[in-house]
Amino acid sequence: MSRIQATFAKLKTQGRKALIPYVIAGYPFADVTPELMHGMVAGGADVIELGVPFSDPSADGPVIQKAGEKALSMGIGLLQVLQMVREFRQTNTETPVVLMGYANPVERYDIRHAVKTPSDKPQSAFIRDAAEAGVDGMLIVDYPPEECVQFAADLRANNMDLIFLLAPTSTDARMQQVAEVASGYVYYVSLKGVTGAGTLDVDAVAQMLPRIRQHVSVPVGVGFGIRDAQTAQSIGKVADAVVIGSKIIQLIEHQPREQVAATARDFLREIRLALD
Repeated sequence: MSRIQATFAKLKTQGRKALIPYVIAGYPFADVTPELMHGMVAGGADVIELGVPFSDPSADGPVIQKAGEKALSMGIGLLQVLQMVREFRQTNTETPVVLMGYANPVERYDIRHAVKTPSDKPQSAFIRDAAEAGVDGMLIVDYPPEECVQFAADLRANNMDLIFLLAPTSTDARMQQVAEVASGYVYYVSLKGVTGAGTLDVDAVAQMLPRIRQHVSVPVGVGFGIRDAQTAQSIGKVADAVVIGSKIIQLIEHQPREQVAATARDFLREIRLALD
């Protein structure tokens, strides 16, 4: 059982919902992320989604795009992100960490760090190094399920889960494809559009989740558009997890370095209280 699966199983026995904050690695300061991750755990985070900065983040709105651009300008790439996870793991071996990003950095990492096996088949350097660093899952926005069956199997062999997005436009056929390879949880994008866009329709989410669960047996988290305790509480009544990203990034954007972790912690405490 992966660390993500164990976390959701524990929460289920407690009758609680998972709180999953998302931040961009290396933002707003290049060295603040491990401290920020600990702050989010202190605020009640059950799983942490750590965004890997990328130059063409097609699913992300202006808030996350801007944060990613700043992190890239400070030299933050996948190599540095894995080191941040290692540092976090020095004092936290329980909270699952999911890397969220795009295919290009992962595939480029494999090309640059490839290791040949005795069969002359390249081993995934990324999977090897991510497992060693303490990563628990991957959410790669532009990996369709039908093209990453082997990747998902290789992750599971290393106690990592491959997490997929579902959207209001997802067909039953697409949900079934996702169900065949997804593990850990699935992430339901509650809005048509990019992160931070639009107003969340809680009733529409509540109507969609039973349909998703007809196909998907893993927990369902909901994100995009959750910005306050009231909305999180409403979503928590129908979903297994609540994902919050853009709002946290906005809150920490102009904070002095010493206040970044505390700002995220205090905000998440409000969300955690509402969920519980």
